[in-house]
Amino acid sequence: MRRDTDGPVRLAYLASHPIQYQAPMLRRIAADAAFALKVFFCSEISVHAYHDPGFGKTIAWDTPLLEGYDYTFLPAFDDRRRLTVWRPINYGFARELRRGQFDLLWVNAYARWAHLVAIANAKRLGVKVLLRDEPTPISSRRGPVKRAVKAVFWAVLRQFCDGVCAIGKHNRDYFLGHGFPPDRIFSLPYGVDNDHFRAGAERAAPERETLRAELGLAPGRPIILFAGKLFARKRPLDVLEAHARLTEMVEARKPYLLFLGDGVDRAALERRATELGTGAVRFLGFRNQSELPRFYDLCDVFVMASEYEPWGLVVNEAMNAGRAVVISDEVGCAPDLVHDGENGFTYRKGDIAALTDALRRVLADPDTCRRMGQRSLAIVAEHSIEANVAGLKQACTALLGRPMAP
Repeated sequence: MRRDTDGPVRLAYLASHPIQYQAPMLRRIAADAAFALKVFFCSEISVHAYHDPGFGKTIAWDTPLLEGYDYTFLPAFDDRRRLTVWRPINYGFARELRRGQFDLLWVNAYARWAHLVAIANAKRLGVKVLLRDEPTPISSRRGPVKRAVKAVFWAVLRQFCDGVCAIGKHNRDYFLGHGFPPDRIFSLPYGVDNDHFRAGAERAAPERETLRAELGLAPGRPIILFAGKLFARKRPLDVLEAHARLTEMVEARKPYLLFLGDGVDRAALERRATELGTGAVRFLGFRNQSELPRFYDLCDVFVMASEYEPWGLVVNEAMNAGRAVVISDEVGCAPDLVHDGENGFTYRKGDIAALTDALRRVLADPDTCRRMGQRSLAIVAEHSIEANVAGLKQACTALLGRPMAP
């Protein structure tokens, strides 16, 4: 397949469906003269209102998912609004690769049949393949049989992928552990649209006390925020129990706890909150992307208690509001985003006493809390869209032999 080696890199990007966190990055790449980008989606599920089993309700994103870049929904033999490992059953991608004369195929996630077929077709057509996915050594637990199967799987897939993207330290360790040499691993740190979330928090700041009053929260008392799906893996009950202990500690200054999100465990959590009787817990339900910055601005500390969490992009979002963060050691972003004692704390997953103590240490001194928030802003700035573009250019230089300006 002949290609113009002097023009922009012809880049094909393949993803299962439009994803709210990826759209800003795709717009930025499309605006860069170094790339000629074409995005391919297997499913259109997220473009329409759909039922999210994690939130337990119908979701319709209120942020633009398809603006600012060229895209195509691949045809399918079945319903393109279905999304599983095996479906939709797409076709025609090999024809698109030939027609587009692409230099590089960038695949987002490997654990879908359509993506694996696309990788094989790209290799057959002589198109370089770059893979990005979230797995870490802590994001799942496997017995010896599954580990052996996974080792064989990666030994094969390694022959088809010319390079992989590391979203953070744990993710890099995962790829190293599955045989990828360091010179085939490129740093594309996981992030959100930092400018968008910072600007949103700045716009919300003048109305902070108005929002506090709307929620029935007394002035001056600190606020702990949990934002996510309310089900077992996110461990919201740990946060609720830790909060109840904090209300008995004078130095914690009687904090409020806000649950932003919905899910199958919400009713049980509400019952437990009533039993604990603190009167300082609020369940605010699901809030869409455009509403989130005002809640990040409102809180003093953000908490994520999950187990087996590949990354946790809501941590990036909260840090862009200049907030301290407390997260479990099974949240994938921990070694990249949380510097103990600087911008928050990491604690051992499930250890409610340790979670309580970490929150107490953050909340005990308002000045310390504010300094931690400022440090969060500096740390998360390194996980930006620009850092992803720079990493992508490094990958293109290494895989295509095409020197590119940073």
